[in-house]
Amino acid sequence: MTLRPARLVAGFLVAACLVTAPPRAHAYRPFVSTDAAVADARELEIELGYVTLRRERGENTFLLPSLILNYGLWRDVELVGEFRVARTPNGDVNLIDPALFVKAVVKEGVLQERDGVGIAVEAGPLLPSTVRGDDGVGFEATGIASARVATLTVHLNLGGGVDRSAARPFGVWGMIGEVPVQPGLRVVGEVSGESVRGERANNSALLGVIWQPSSRNIYWDAAVRRGITRGAPDWEVTTGVTFGFALPIFRKQ
Repeated sequence: MTLRPARLVAGFLVAACLVTAPPRAHAYRPFVSTDAAVADARELEIELGYVTLRRERGENTFLLPSLILNYGLWRDVELVGEFRVARTPNGDVNLIDPALFVKAVVKEGVLQERDGVGIAVEAGPLLPSTVRGDDGVGFEATGIASARVATLTVHLNLGGGVDRSAARPFGVWGMIGEVPVQPGLRVVGEVSGESVRGERANNSALLGVIWQPSSRNIYWDAAVRRGITRGAPDWEVTTGVTFGFALPIFRKQ
């Protein structure tokens, strides 16, 4: 499998980001969970995972790339599309975990420069993947709360749905913590989990950093994730970039 086209696309998008100098990106790589914020109206945020190495049951799987697109439909509402490409040890390449969500802020809070807890909801279909047995359609909905205590910012997630393989019910949860250690650099952590009926729980913990190298709207991340239950991968190591830019408005002459 060649990555040259993907690199060209990524390079183009980064260049567009740096030229247009957009207002912000939320940088919610490298987490499984998310925050109670959305992209500004007509703004596109791109979360690009360069590579994730996952070790599970003695075998390594490379996820390259992973991509999440967040487009601001209007104030406090965005459309979220995501997918990952996985390459197994025997060379098979699959599209995994594709999904399409609508995310809305129902109560503005600290992430919108308001006082108090911010609350959002995210819901939508889990789309068919190319993995055998995962070619159905599922559904997921999650409630999100974001709050700040002194220098610590916390995001709580709780949700559930039905999976794409056999319409089995599942539950998801997560908690993110962020602490700034110097201008442009945050140490971040996450504990998260997923429980599907009839399967072992997939619970894990993450430790990493998010770095904004300049005032431009681009964030780099690196993290290590460790499985804490038998249903989770043993280890994951991931790195990526998040950026965003306002799309031009085309007016009829």
